[in-house]
Amino acid sequence: MKQLGKYLSALFLAFTLVFVVGCASTSTQEGTGEYIDDSVITTKVKTAIFNEPTLKVAEINVETFKGVVQLSGFVSSYTASSKAVELARSVKGVKSVKNDMRIK
Repeated sequence: MKQLGKYLSALFLAFTLVFVVGCASTSTQEGTGEYIDDSVITTKVKTAIFNEPTLKVAEINVETFKGVVQLSGFVSSYTASSKAVELARSVKGVKSVKNDMRIK
C-alpha cells in the first residue's frame, strides 16, 4: 500500500510539472497569463481607436504579443497613423508599438 502512495505521488508530481511547463512562455509562444493580458491590451487599444472620431477602427488591425502592439491596415493620412500609434502607446501595459499601417 505504501508503494502505491509513492507511485501516485510521483505521478501527481509529473503531471504538475508537465502542466506548469506547458503554461510557461517562450520567446515565440505566450504563457496563459500573457495571452490574457495581451487580449485585454488589444481590446483597450481597439476601444481607444473606436472612440477617436478621426479614425476608422475597421481599417486598423491590432495584434498584441507580450505587450508589443502591432498596428496594420490602411489609413487616410499620416496624421491618422500617428494618432493611432499615440492612442496605442497610451494604453496601460503596452511596452511598445510597431506601426505597419499604410497610407491609402
